[in-house]
Amino acid sequence: MLSDLEKLARESIVPHLNEHGYYYIDNFLGTVIGDCIFEEVRNLHFVGEFHDGQLAGRRTSYSKRHLRGDQIVWIRGIKDNCNAMEFLLSSLDKLIMLCGEKLGHYSIKNRSQAMVACYPGHGTGYVRHVDNPTGDGRCVTCIYYLNKNWDAKVDGGILRIAPEGKSYVVDVEPIFDRLLLFWSDRRNPHEVQPTYSVRYAITVWYFDAEERAEARTRYRNRAASEEATTFSSRQ
Repeated sequence: MLSDLEKLARESIVPHLNEHGYYYIDNFLGTVIGDCIFEEVRNLHFVGEFHDGQLAGRRTSYSKRHLRGDQIVWIRGIKDNCNAMEFLLSSLDKLIMLCGEKLGHYSIKNRSQAMVACYPGHGTGYVRHVDNPTGDGRCVTCIYYLNKNWDAKVDGGILRIAPEGKSYVVDVEPIFDRLLLFWSDRRNPHEVQPTYSVRYAITVWYFDAEERAEARTRYRNRAASEEATTFSSRQ
């Protein structure tokens, strides 16, 4: 599998991301592993682990279902007793590692936890947005889909990318065992169109080391400034 990932990274992901800003792969892990991941996700849903997705605000996050209709849970793989998802995360890590320093100008050292998302149907979606509009360190978005027999004409749920400065859009159907990668910044505004069936996906973000460090410094400085302001106002 490692040789397959190396070929995929070298011949497909690196050139397509650098030229077009996105790329997707079908039959990424195969039916058996995909089924195992699906069962873990469905079990999390069944036991009530999901909660409404949040929109980032200046100080706190808040839920607006008409803007973002998914329900999510954050998973750390094997640490959360999700062995199949751990295999997915390990495969993604190897894939990104094999891309090396060839993905744009980025130095990728780590990633987020996995965000498992469910759109429950009923026309829920996610309005057009950018994953990283503020320089928080996220550089590559990876989304793995888990929806068998998906018919976008009936079920909806297309992820539509509107590449910055281009006159076209890219529509990606969330079909089973498909992996989508794209730049996380303002080059790729995207939306989840209204979904009419239960739709599952797992998203992971990879961080550029320098931008992530700068973002953490900004956060610490802002938190310290706000704490000092609050303390001063109480005197």
